[in-house]
Amino acid sequence: MDETSRLLGQLDEMDGGADSRNTQKGKYMTFKSGPEYFGLEIQYVQQIIQFQSVTKIPETEDYIKGLINLRGKIVPVVDVRLRFRQGEYEYNDKTCILVINVKDNTVGLIVEQIAEVVEIKEENILPPPTIGRADKGHHKYVYGIGKVGNAVKLLLDPEKLLYDEDSSDAEQNKKIEEE
Repeated sequence: MDETSRLLGQLDEMDGGADSRNTQKGKYMTFKSGPEYFGLEIQYVQQIIQFQSVTKIPETEDYIKGLINLRGKIVPVVDVRLRFRQGEYEYNDKTCILVINVKDNTVGLIVEQIAEVVEIKEENILPPPTIGRADKGHHKYVYGIGKVGNAVKLLLDPEKLLYDEDSSDAEQNKKIEEE
């Protein structure tokens, strides 16, 4: 977890209030999920913690793994890999929980591995491709493709990641309303 400690140090350096918002612009916390690398704007990231036991919640979506107690605050936890319908994987020593804040809600994202904090200039962010987009589960959460050297990072919209209904859930709700 030395890499995680280094990234935590970077987050602490950036956590300076309103003045730091300008220095955070264009910075992304990147992580691996399946074969792909994703990025979240650093402004949403509160902290990175080691994976810990999660209290399951009955009758919730499979990607909602449960709840953790984070210094007295109860935080729901989402498995990003399952949210993207990439299938389950065995958690290991690189598995982390990325604690984010979206719309004044704190949520933990279980990620396979934290990669790095990168700066992506606006001119290096392209819109996601639209070909076959409806068939790709995780593409509906991607608002842009960030070019970083010879690599690309899929940039996530955390609001859609957390609050968008799955299309299958929405279709079921629509059928129920029609009956």
